Amino acid sequence: MNAATKTYDVAIIGAGINGAGIARDAALRGLDVVVLDKNDMCSGTSAVSSRLIHGGLRYLEYGEIPLVFESLRERRCLRKIAAHLVQPLRISIPIFSGARRGPFLIRLGMIAYDVLSFGKQLPGHDMLDRDEIRREEPGLRDEGLLGAARYYDAQVTFAERLVLENLLAARSAGATIRTYSAVREIKTDQGQVSSLVYSDAAGRLHEIEVRSIVNAAGPWVDDVLKAAPHRVKRFVGGTKGSHIVVARFDGAPTDTFYVEAAADGRPVFIIPWNNQLLIGTTDIRYDASLDEIRASREEVDYLLAETNRVFPKANLKTADIHFAYAGVRPLPYRDKGPESAITRRHIIKINRNIANGLVSIIGGKLTTYRNLAEQTVDRLAKILHRKLPGSRTADTLLPGAWGVDRARERLVSSRLLTDLGVDRLLSIYGGRAAHILDLARDNELARQTLNNDSIHLVAEVLFAIREEFAVTLTDIVFRRMMIGFNADQGRPFFDAVADVAAKELNWTADRQRTELQDLVNYADSLRVS
Repeated sequence: MNAATKTYDVAIIGAGINGAGIARDAALRGLDVVVLDKNDMCSGTSAVSSRLIHGGLRYLEYGEIPLVFESLRERRCLRKIAAHLVQPLRISIPIFSGARRGPFLIRLGMIAYDVLSFGKQLPGHDMLDRDEIRREEPGLRDEGLLGAARYYDAQVTFAERLVLENLLAARSAGATIRTYSAVREIKTDQGQVSSLVYSDAAGRLHEIEVRSIVNAAGPWVDDVLKAAPHRVKRFVGGTKGSHIVVARFDGAPTDTFYVEAAADGRPVFIIPWNNQLLIGTTDIRYDASLDEIRASREEVDYLLAETNRVFPKANLKTADIHFAYAGVRPLPYRDKGPESAITRRHIIKINRNIANGLVSIIGGKLTTYRNLAEQTVDRLAKILHRKLPGSRTADTLLPGAWGVDRARERLVSSRLLTDLGVDRLLSIYGGRAAHILDLARDNELARQTLNNDSIHLVAEVLFAIREEFAVTLTDIVFRRMMIGFNADQGRPFFDAVADVAAKELNWTADRQRTELQDLVNYADSLRVS
């Protein structure tokens, strides 16, 4: 076992949105931070949401006014610090006769939503009558249609990039990021957290000394706590959510649609996303393996049926699904009551009954991760008996939010990419696209495009490896370049990406074949049969 060479103020277990956000806040405030994840960053719950940055309109039904207020405030904040990733999104709610939520209730919710989001930069709501919504969305079901409400929230097309940029900001502030590092043991000394043991990708054990630990492992929070010396009660009782992705169909909506499912009354979103439609989500209790989560046949049929009901011309079938994904929301454990009633508020659990200095994060959302992180680091300051400066994350831009216009000018003048290629690069990397261009300028191979398509630069593969913690082909394709979420899952590029990565990482021929097969297996796992 390799022994520690320094003592970290805090070890953060989990490199999803919560862990990444906490790492950024803690590092910016001067703490020595190390982040560990047993897989790649953003390979769990953060990658399987509806990819919305929203105020939680439906939380109003359960009286969670503070959560809605927090969410709307954080939506405004993310539009400022990550404007290249978080874009406004117009949402329509069709109102049908006989629905559980009628025109009066929806109008009331819209007014409350506007009131709670005072100071916003997005437009307020509109109420449309039947003819108005039909003119704008002719593919919408006509039978029983009374009208619609329309309002604005926001969308992060690739949540993976939001997580990554928080980790990049943490690294720039001095944090150490270690992916493919599974925590095996949490050690204590006289009731105080003292060190943890983790295994790397090769199975080698390492021990690092720590003054505190934040368990931000999402659905795996309880599994991580099993590495501590004392057993505790169950904290997380997640619900499973699944999504399907299809091509735009005849009569497909221009706006995002938020519909009340006929089957159970829960909300389903139909979202224009990545030149396709993202449809979800389900909400069912889940207690099976957290490492092999798939959208079930029942969930797929449910999402297809609800979409076909609201947009009759769609006539969607299983064969129309490009891919599907599923994950577990790390909600507080409740053994009774409806899934939708389980609070979406986060809980920062101080695990004094296990060890002083151990904190577990339960729940949390993409939208509110920054505020959760700020609150967590405030708690850490007390645990560590440190007087820390205030959080700066609400006003400090994420790395890609700087210099976007200048990056566009440079990309256009380079003439390496088509207009589509320029837009794509900026939507993924923001101003950091200029660094990719620098890499291409200094490397003849990097200036080329994958498969000569004038859209995807070879330099992106090198950049993912050198600057963005990518270790495997799956990391590069699905969580860095984002081509894995194209309609064809980026399959035409698999071999070209593998050739570049193999040369950069000095892989043997056997290793390259294994990486390619792992990538194909992962892509296949997202398909629906």
